[in-house]
Amino acid sequence: MLILENVDVYYGNIQALYGLSLEVKEGEIVTLIGSNGAGKTTTLRTISGLLPARGGSILFEGEPLVGQRPEKIVGRGIAHSPEGRRIFVGLSVRENLEMGAYLVRDAAKKKERLERVFSLFPRLEERINQSGGTLSGGEQQMLAIGRALMSRPKLLLLDEPSLGIAPILVQEIFHEIDRIRREDGTTILLVEQNARMALKLADRGYVIETGRIVHQDQADALLDDPKVREAYLG
Repeated sequence: MLILENVDVYYGNIQALYGLSLEVKEGEIVTLIGSNGAGKTTTLRTISGLLPARGGSILFEGEPLVGQRPEKIVGRGIAHSPEGRRIFVGLSVRENLEMGAYLVRDAAKKKERLERVFSLFPRLEERINQSGGTLSGGEQQMLAIGRALMSRPKLLLLDEPSLGIAPILVQEIFHEIDRIRREDGTTILLVEQNARMALKLADRGYVIETGRIVHQDQADALLDDPKVREAYLG
């Protein structure tokens, strides 16, 4: 479904990704693990068109993404739930979710997608008229994921969904991520600081260090890999 081949990305004159290659097959959950600053978020931002690739190729369903604007990439079927949630704090829960469906013109489809998000995250329906800024960190993360789901993506990019939220809500959010894949058939590329939890959820994983993929394997094999355990699993 998604293939990155030899992708180079820069911030100004500073190179952040060096010939990065990875693949996400339809129906998979693939996780990208690595230390802070390794290039995980940069990878997701490049896929979604927020950062330009200076070299290499990105193919989604066989068609190139490099050079396309973010809104076009959303229209192709890729949604991005970013690090730090980035919700609109002054808008209500409903308004935040509707922002995720800005390309959808059919009111019935919007309603159907809103109901699906509420089935995954009932807390959001309970707080439908609250402003996003009044929600807890965990509820804001649910809102960020729900907003991404409103476009009914084929591929969902999730960046640090457990960051800064209570452990009990982390379990709930990861349970719903699994449901999104199982029930909706959504393919997921997951970046997550909790590498152990990410690998338990994922089918396959890639390890990134200083902008380069240094290892890849089935998720259970990475969980058992001594070097991965020492470096990322504690």
